[in-house]
This record gives sequence, structure tokens and C-alpha cells, in this order.
Amino acid sequence: MNKRTRCLLGIGVIAALVIGWQVAAFAVHDTGAFELEGNAVNDPPPGDDWDNVCHQVTITNDTSNSIPNECASAANTTGATAVSWTGEANANSSIFTGGGSKDPEDVSSWAWKDAGGLPDKDNLQHGFAARYSLPSTGVNTGTCPIAAGSPAGTRCELLYFGSDRFDNSGDAQQGFWFFQNPVSLTNEKSGGGFKFSGVHRDGDLLVISDFSNGGDVSTITVYKWNSSLSDHLQLLATSDDANCATAQETGEGTPPATVSDSFCGIVNPANGTTAPWSFTDKSGNHSYLQGELYEGGVNLSALGLAGECFSSALSETRSSTSTTATLKDFTLGSFATCKPGMTTQASTNGTVAPKVEVRDTATIKVTGATNPADPTSPPDVTFFLCNVGTATTGCTTGGTNVGTGTLVGGAVTNDGTATATSPDVNTDAAPLASGRYCFRAEWDGNTTYPGKITHTNNDTECFTVQDTSAISTTQSWVPNDTATVTSGSGGTAPAGTVTFAAFASADCTGDAFAGLTGLTNRTVTNGTASTANTTAVTADTATKTISWRATFTPTGTGTTGSTSHCETSTVTINNDIGS
Repeated sequence: MNKRTRCLLGIGVIAALVIGWQVAAFAVHDTGAFELEGNAVNDPPPGDDWDNVCHQVTITNDTSNSIPNECASAANTTGATAVSWTGEANANSSIFTGGGSKDPEDVSSWAWKDAGGLPDKDNLQHGFAARYSLPSTGVNTGTCPIAAGSPAGTRCELLYFGSDRFDNSGDAQQGFWFFQNPVSLTNEKSGGGFKFSGVHRDGDLLVISDFSNGGDVSTITVYKWNSSLSDHLQLLATSDDANCATAQETGEGTPPATVSDSFCGIVNPANGTTAPWSFTDKSGNHSYLQGELYEGGVNLSALGLAGECFSSALSETRSSTSTTATLKDFTLGSFATCKPGMTTQASTNGTVAPKVEVRDTATIKVTGATNPADPTSPPDVTFFLCNVGTATTGCTTGGTNVGTGTLVGGAVTNDGTATATSPDVNTDAAPLASGRYCFRAEWDGNTTYPGKITHTNNDTECFTVQDTSAISTTQSWVPNDTATVTSGSGGTAPAGTVTFAAFASADCTGDAFAGLTGLTNRTVTNGTASTANTTAVTADTATKTISWRATFTPTGTGTTGSTSHCETSTVTINNDIGS
């Protein structure tokens, strides 16, 4: 009894219930998105076909002209969110080698080589895949359902896949891996061949299909990678009646019992099926003999995998449908661009005064799937701040670590989006010096989305702190004095001049108050004479006192001279008494 059989016996009751539920509700081959009818050419059944995928990859997407153009007369797909189409350079290309090349082993244990020796029926020529995202028809109902308990907003995610092979002389036992991490080939020697690059991530999808009796009997088993299990493969569903053709769709063959399903597969039912790309089988035919073309589909949403984002697609042939089967040939191609990207936005990207708080917000969004899981902490997003002066490149490296922010999903879950906010900078307790500053955000990734991402932006997360200014006052005083001259007889004021003396004291003694001008020989006019001092006296916080004495000198001898009493003026100037 092989491992797969033992697994089925262990969960037989559950599997039977799951299969019956699927038959009652789902129809992955009947959504109108893609034709699963046993050929690769777009024809009256609604939806795209593999010639559309081929055209999109080899003509539209291959901007570097690195692969030969195929399917030039076809059109691109209508709304596929990801496509893959891979052709082998020759019949001996890319086969598995080494004892670790089995599905329960991680990709890092696999090895490959370019060499012959495969059974012709296991020799793949092309591998292809396409993904679609449609509005859901409801939970467990309609042609495009989602599973019970799916997050709000979950769409119906459909995955279609297929391959063609060199010969049909034997049952078709194939597998299809969809990897979330990118998987590729290296030239690093291992196991008699070369290593694969990449590792499994929990949730990677494996579909194992066995078509026997000329394709009439179809057994399909769907697994996902689960690192916590001893053999790493978690059974999701299985069926031994998973042929998704109907007589109404193909006009050929006998309708199977199952015409409603969440996963199914089909081979071309007759000789002479058109190959829309360059193909030559063992017999020299350029069209398919019965069973040389295989295609299938899985409703990811019905299996709870709507959020998975697949970067690479691998088609494989196998010695049996056992999970421990020896792997034979493969084709490997890139699929979706499944990675988180980051954008950032400071709370202001203008000019702020000192001590006005500024913060940065990082938004991480995953692309490549319609319902990807939201990025989560740990780890948190780390924020850096650079004083960039007049640079226009943002905070590309270095800077001061200003702290971390925890990733928080939005109101809609499983939209692949989460945000994190930095601690405040330019605070009252730690004001920034004047200048131009830019943030940078970094996230080291986690097990769901491995790999570090970093982002800075010269437009959205830079700001300028204004320079500070201060004002102080210094009061000045221009001292002047006026003398009034009168006649003792009460008559007209006598003519003459007045000389003023200013002292740096309060009693007209001691030193003169230096620096004053216009004090001597001031003419009496209409009985008064005034100083003409223009020298300002400044003061700090000290009190300034000036005492004056005036002396009148008459013109002629008719009037005596006179001297005034001492007068005092005191000015207190304080230039800093607080706000």
C-alpha cells in the first residue's frame, strides 16, 4: 500500500464528504473564464485557451525576444492575472535526477540535468498555466464559489494548467507544482546533476493527476505544502471521477458522471487534435494523438487557497501517483510577480517650524494575487531619518534609526495591504536642527513574504525644518535740558547764552557725563535756551542718572549772570523682563 493510499484510508470519511459537497456545487470547467475541453485552441466554448496564453507569453510578454514567437495568429488572454508557457529546447532537456527529487522533499533537495533516458510517455514538451480572478457566486454555491469562512471580499480564484508529451503509449501520470517563492535552475552541481534554486513555502500547491484507460478514468489529488507534517504534503481533496469534459462541450466522447467540480482534468480524447505551437511527437505528428495533451483546473477559493500568490509553475511527470513517486521530466516557468512592495508618506512633505511633530507611514502591498494575506508583524517596520541637506535622492542609505512601527491591516482583510507608522520626530523634547530631512522605511519580511524591502521617496517623505530666530531690544536715551532765563525786575528776559554742565552723579559733582554734545553757549531766545545733544545713551540693566547745572552769561553789562540749582534725571532701562 503506497503512502497516498494510506493517507486516504486515514481520512476516508472526511474525503468522501468533501467530494460529495464539491460535486453538488462547483464547476471549475464551466465558469466561462477558460476552456477545459481537451484541446489547446480557442473555439466556441466560452473562455480563453492555451493558444491565447502562448501568444501572450511568446509575443506580448517576451519583449527581449529571448524565445521564438509562437501562436502568432492568436490573441492575448482576456483578463488572466498571471500566465506561464514554457517549451523545452529539445527532447533531452531538463529532467529530474538524484534520490532527493521527490515531491515530499524541499526544492533545495531536487536536482536536474540535461540528458536522455526517459520513457517517451514521460517526456514533456511544453508546460503552461493561467490564473483568473472572478467575482464570487457565493459560499459553496454557483459556478465560482468560495469556501465557508472566507474573509470578506474574497474573489473566486481559478488556476488552470496543462502540458503536452512526446508519446501517448501509456497512462499519463503527472503533477503540477505552484510555488509561492521563485524557483529556478542553477549550475551548482548536486546529486549527479545541478541544484534547483528556491525553497517551499507553506501553502504551495501540488496537483497530482492520473489518466488511465485512454483518458477515460481520471484521478486527481490536491495537496498543499505543510512544513509541520512529516511528509510535508497535506491532503486537501481527491476524486477518482475528475474528468471535466462533457459531451456538450467537446462534441466527443461520453459525458462523465461528474459535471460539477472544484478541480478536474482532461486529455485530448481523439487523434489529430491541433497543436497551436510547434510540436512533433515520437511518431512525427505535428498534431496530438489521443492523450498527448493534458489540461486541468482548480478553484483555489473553494479549497481555501484564494490568498496564495504563486511565483513559479512546474509541470512534472511521475512514475506513479504516489506522493513518493520518482519524478521524471519537468518544465519550469515563471508565473506571477508575487512580492510585497512598499510606499511611504510623511505626515507633511513641506516646511515645519521647530518642535512641530512629523511622522512617516509605510504601506506594504502585495501584488500577484487578488486576495493575498495581509503583511504582518513581526518583524516591525524600521524607520530611519537622514539630514539630506539639498540632496534630491531621499534617504537612500544610513541615517538615524528613529524606531519601529507595527504593521496593521486595514478594514478589508486579505487585500494584501498593511501600514506601519513611525515614532514622531522633531518633538518638543528632541527638536531637530534646521535643515531638510527624509525618512526611509525597511521591512525584513517574514515567513509568508520573505525578503527585505526598503523604500525612500524624495517627494513624499521629505520635509524641511525652519531655522530659528530671536529678537532682543536695547533702549537708548538722548539726554537734553532746557533753561529758562528771567529778569529780576519782571521785564523782558535778558539776552545772553547758557552753558549746560552734565554730571555722572546725582548732585552735580564729580566727573562730567561724557559724550554729550551741544551743551555750551546756547543762545537764549524768548527767555529759554536748550541743549542740542544728539548723542544717544544706551543702557543694559543698569540705572542711569544725570545731574545738570546751567550757567547764564548775559550780553553786555546791564544784567548779571546766574547759575541754576542742580537738577537730576534718572532713567532705569531693563531690556529683558520676560515675556
